[in-house]
Amino acid sequence: MSFKVGKSSNKKQVCKEFSLDPEKLLITFIGRLVLEKGADKLAEAIKTALTKFEDQISVLVLGSGEKNIEENLKQIKEEFANYNVFIGYNETLSHKIYAGADFILMPSRVEPCGLNQLYALKYGTVPVVRSTGGLKDSIIDINEEGGYGIRFEDCEVDDIVAAIGRSLELYQDSAELDNIRKRMMQLDFSWNKSAQQYNKLYKSLIP
Repeated sequence: MSFKVGKSSNKKQVCKEFSLDPEKLLITFIGRLVLEKGADKLAEAIKTALTKFEDQISVLVLGSGEKNIEENLKQIKEEFANYNVFIGYNETLSHKIYAGADFILMPSRVEPCGLNQLYALKYGTVPVVRSTGGLKDSIIDINEEGGYGIRFEDCEVDDIVAAIGRSLELYQDSAELDNIRKRMMQLDFSWNKSAQQYNKLYKSLIP
């Protein structure tokens, strides 16, 4: 089964479960709803994006954390049909969403390493990340040579919405999106590769 068939099937299942349209771009946030993750900006950014891009995108949030952030995210359901949220921790569900989403949003203020973007890469889900810490280290912007993700500079609503706009432009170019998905799914961030690089460096230092 090709990755395109698998991705489409996974997306349809997720959209059916959360009453979303599988024909629209699906962007997700998965993680702790706390300041460090930029989650305090999510509600306003999501509402702005859903208004600006109207019926072209769907947004799905999975996470738990600060109660006021949870409440703000739950309230969006009352305003927009192409949005849904699951408050709580559910690892099985998170991997279903990784597999089904087109893009994953990570507007973190700080991110020493970051695992979500690495999971997303293996599922062919394009990371949309703030340029900080491990996110900046592991994600190359699509405007750069060999790029496979979308980066933005600041954890601000305007920057997040602009990055979602870039995601929509990429989504509408299906051939380029397929190329980027192939590229990202072939990346190797495993410890095996790291160990080989360390071993090579170690040997180069031996007199």
